[in-house]
Amino acid sequence: MACARVPLDEQQVTEPGPSGKERTLPALHPDRKEERCFVPYTPPPENGSPAEVEEFLERAKFIAEDLEWLLALPHDKFWCQVVFDESLQRCLDSYLHQAPRGLDLAPLPLSPAVADVQRAVHRAVFLTFLRMATHKESKDHFFTPAVFGEIIYDNFLFDIPKILDLCVLFGKGNSQLLHKMIENIFTQQPAYYNDLDETLPTILQVFDTILNKCGLRCEGAAAMEPMKLNAQKQPTAMSMNLEELADIILYLCDSTTTIHAFLDTFPAACSSFHSHGFLSRLPSFYEAVVPDFEKAIRRRNFDDKSLQEDLWTRLSHSCRKVVETTHLLLHHTCLQPILEGQENMHTFAEELLQYFTSFLPEKRFLVDYDEQFPLADDISLLQQALPVIDETRTSYLLQGVESAWDSTGRRRPQGHLQSAAASSLSANQGAAGGAAASSDGFRPQQVDESRGESGELRGAEAMINVPQRGNNGAVCPVSGPELESLLSCIRDLLPDLGEGFLLACLQEYGYNSELVINNILEDRLAPNLEKLDRTMPRPVKEELPAVLNSRSNVFDDDEFDVFRRDQVDMSRIWKGRRKGEDPRELLNDKQHIEEQRARYRTYETVVDEVVVEAGEPAGDAYDLDAYDDEYDDTYDMNQVGANDLDGDSLLSRRPFTVPQVLRKGTKAEVEEEQEEDEDEDASQNQVNRDQFVQDPALLRERAEARRAAMQQKKGVRPERAGNVVGRPKGQGQTLETFLDRRKKEANKNRVGNHNRRSMADRKRNKGMIPS
Repeated sequence: MACARVPLDEQQVTEPGPSGKERTLPALHPDRKEERCFVPYTPPPENGSPAEVEEFLERAKFIAEDLEWLLALPHDKFWCQVVFDESLQRCLDSYLHQAPRGLDLAPLPLSPAVADVQRAVHRAVFLTFLRMATHKESKDHFFTPAVFGEIIYDNFLFDIPKILDLCVLFGKGNSQLLHKMIENIFTQQPAYYNDLDETLPTILQVFDTILNKCGLRCEGAAAMEPMKLNAQKQPTAMSMNLEELADIILYLCDSTTTIHAFLDTFPAACSSFHSHGFLSRLPSFYEAVVPDFEKAIRRRNFDDKSLQEDLWTRLSHSCRKVVETTHLLLHHTCLQPILEGQENMHTFAEELLQYFTSFLPEKRFLVDYDEQFPLADDISLLQQALPVIDETRTSYLLQGVESAWDSTGRRRPQGHLQSAAASSLSANQGAAGGAAASSDGFRPQQVDESRGESGELRGAEAMINVPQRGNNGAVCPVSGPELESLLSCIRDLLPDLGEGFLLACLQEYGYNSELVINNILEDRLAPNLEKLDRTMPRPVKEELPAVLNSRSNVFDDDEFDVFRRDQVDMSRIWKGRRKGEDPRELLNDKQHIEEQRARYRTYETVVDEVVVEAGEPAGDAYDLDAYDDEYDDTYDMNQVGANDLDGDSLLSRRPFTVPQVLRKGTKAEVEEEQEEDEDEDASQNQVNRDQFVQDPALLRERAEARRAAMQQKKGVRPERAGNVVGRPKGQGQTLETFLDRRKKEANKNRVGNHNRRSMADRKRNKGMIPS
């Protein structure tokens, strides 16, 4: 064996050759490779037959055993196998391509045996790549850094697509290890940065492909305004078939999730994405595609409702990842240098404000971005770091955000309103202090607690600041999307565990997914969690209170209230006439009238005068007139109609006439008074005549005035009188006379004698008139 503390790339080993003689070979040599065939990976069957499940179990066990054997090899043997065994690279590549992602595992009903094998393969693949990315395992086993970079680059052990797949498969729960692994790869081999720059145009082409598939396109590298294509040439999200729509949404979800996972794991790559204009492309792409997809999923008819729900979930996930990717790029390329106090802070601040200004036309994107990462918080940090920022510009940005919320018709979360108000006040008064804020005060992944699931929510959201609740109704400090993301990242590594058990673990360890995964793998769970069933499903969601419990009805709690009574006397309920019942008995039953008679008799007693006998107190006589606070005296002092002017309406008020029964005097005097009243009525009728039918002459004058006014308007000519007589014979006729005669000939049957004409037709039909 080679001497210790010598890099593996410089070591020489002596071992027997094929002829039995000893020979000296480099430590990395093809002849030192073990003959072992690694089988490619295939994903778990979805609703497969027992034979397919058995085939998957057998293949997955082979892969897990082979990778465990590989990991147990010494340092030199491991690298000989990795570098020179092509079947191993095909096996690892097949897992990166075919392994189900986080959203793919949720709908798969995996059996315990399949879940165990899948978890074992997942763990073995991750550990294999982790060892492949480590150039120094110990003091005795290591590579020369430059040679290590050449080995992994020249033998294609890692490339940009593989790194992207590693981030999306193993990023959640292993972010620290994966970050060190990718950082070491890019550090030891800087050529990967060039490969990343060459790969980014292809990644941008993903968005163009989706736009073209949906009948959209972006014109202009600067504006990037989406425009509709001709509907006859390109199908839209509403017109394409459901299979193609599902494929596009799956493609979008996979692409956005992969990009975000890579940038979240390796933030150093944000500068490369920023230099290729991702911050200009993402908002316009989001504004063009997301509303069309939401409309298509909502309005199109799906035979399989589970497919509709799955597409809506994936679209919501994609929207969230686009927003988070935009925030990562802004934070690491613009805001973080300002907070760290680097040089050219004003340049970074100007670039950040320009990006915020470019977001203002994309109102849907701006609202979703502000909902998750309030612009008011970023502007507040910017004002603290650079007090010389233009206050008018920041106020304009905050007003633009408010306008975007108003235009979309969505309610802004209460916490965001307070942040915006504080930022606006700071912008008006001026930020005090010139010291740059430390980066510890900025939380790039902070999500407002009032945010719920969105299509999706997507619209109709009641954004209020209340404690968040999980899907089982329990209060939790994280929002619904965050909780689903934590569960998804844990189930990526431990797919055999039930969601109910994982929820209990997250609640126990403060919703720290990495701590949960670490304790589960090392069997260091709390005693109360050890007692739980690891396959326990998620608790059933608490049902909302029934509407009947909050209703208010006059028939509540009566004997026929079926909503609050389990048993009702059905003998008292019938439809139609009762059997053996005579309807005449019901009509002749006047008992209800007798019951009301006593009540109405009290109104027959009228006391006009009260006689007070000698010796009785006078106060008793006024008991009947005692004040009653129930009496309504609103109109007692109002003279109704007394202040009306004469002739207020067309119908004058009728004069008051004393009834004849109440009049006093002889019959002759009464008749004389009646004659006088009639004379007064006649005189009043002459003054105030009933105008129910207006004067026809007055109506004709008004009509004539309207016609005259119409003739004075521009472009309106009075109707010309017809002239069918024309000039005498031999002098020719004018065009107007010719047209009038033709019009008369065409329309003369409208005023003809139809009876005579019909009689002639009947005679002609009977042969009485020769044709």
